Amino acid sequence: MCDIMDIDEVELVESEIMIKIIGPVILGIIAIVCFIFSYLQFHEKGFLFNNAYIYASKQERDIMDKKPHYKQSGVAFALIGIIFLINAIDMFFQTEWLFYLVIGIAIIAILYAIVSSVMIEQRKKH
Repeated sequence: MCDIMDIDEVELVESEIMIKIIGPVILGIIAIVCFIFSYLQFHEKGFLFNNAYIYASKQERDIMDKKPHYKQSGVAFALIGIIFLINAIDMFFQTEWLFYLVIGIAIIAILYAIVSSVMIEQRKKH
């Protein structure tokens, strides 16, 4: 005899499928937005999403060499996009090991932000 799922079980399965799809899609969209911002920053287009620029006075912004700051922001957005993309893949396939890859990339992103900021400041002084 064949078991027939009742309506509650069907709704539960459908909601689990929707959660498994909606989460990765949202994370994927966020990753795409980050990659677009990264592309724009690398090509020095649009607003400069960089603390050094944001917190600088109007006079400092006018004389500031924006190129290294655009590059720094481009790399940061690329790394953030990779983190969101891997999280989307991890959420869809429900792996356990991709979480560690995300943590590693996050650590790299933090280290890059610190080291590149120090290097930009050192170059500015010379």
